[in-house]
Amino acid sequence: MKAVRVHAFGGPEVLKVETDVPIPVHTESQVLIRVGSAGVNPVDTYIRMGLFAQLPTLPYIPGRDGAGTIEKIGSEVDNLKVGDRVFFSGASGSYAEYVACESRSVFHLADRLSFAQGAALGVPYFTAYRAIFIKGQAKAGDRVLVHGASGAVGLAACQIAKAHGMTVVGTAGSPQGMELVKNNGAHLVFNHREKGYLEQAAEAVGGDGFDVIIENASDINLGPDLTVIGPGARVVIVGNRGNVEISPRFLMTEEASIVGCALFRSTPEEWRQTAASVVAGVEMGFLTPFIDKEYPMETVQEAHAHVLSHEGGSRGKLVLTMT
Repeated sequence: MKAVRVHAFGGPEVLKVETDVPIPVHTESQVLIRVGSAGVNPVDTYIRMGLFAQLPTLPYIPGRDGAGTIEKIGSEVDNLKVGDRVFFSGASGSYAEYVACESRSVFHLADRLSFAQGAALGVPYFTAYRAIFIKGQAKAGDRVLVHGASGAVGLAACQIAKAHGMTVVGTAGSPQGMELVKNNGAHLVFNHREKGYLEQAAEAVGGDGFDVIIENASDINLGPDLTVIGPGARVVIVGNRGNVEISPRFLMTEEASIVGCALFRSTPEEWRQTAASVVAGVEMGFLTPFIDKEYPMETVQEAHAHVLSHEGGSRGKLVLTMT
């Protein structure tokens, strides 16, 4: 099969498209999926650079989520069948024409969604749900700030939080990004490139601070975040690319907390809870991924360069197409 392989950790140039990669052999508990689209996530770039907590053995095929059609099923699989349109999350090696995936991580894809949209569900929506509910302990009526809301996780967080009765404030760095955030569930949107935007955002929801902050760029925003937290607030770290200096006094005063969020730390029960909620949201129609750009597999190096670029701000999900 054709697949992207990495033989050494490094920059985008280490991503190589190869045409003679063996098709994976699925086990009794797995399904073999012909991949239509694969998600391109920031975590993929951290792994590629060798900067992630859990690194694969070289050489490896990148990618953790995607969507496609089931080609074969293991003897222990009873909830899926050959020909099903599905999306998957938590796989290993989705930048390929075929991937073998545990059936517990494969879910039916609604007819209204394309494979590209299906590839945008796994990491972004599962991460957003985990950040809001499992780590952020949010509930209906809470004031939620999604800091950096125009990317895939941010948009997912806005949709999920609004659907569950929260007051959602999002930020973006361009007029196009702000419009996208507004159209995807945020009640209020602010430009995070403008001076004083955080104070304006906090004042707009009553002036008592936010109950939950979903932070997508903590190396830039964590210090200022702590100036707009309310009593008992939870700041959930979803993204980080460097060091940051903060004043713990803000946490002391509000008895607030900062908590990390890593999807791969999900317990089996948390995984089932997350998957059930995301699948239900898609089926009911209030969760719909926005695709920024689709890249042919041969342009994977460009896709990886794009996913970490701040130029113009993030706007939705990037995916690789396999056909």
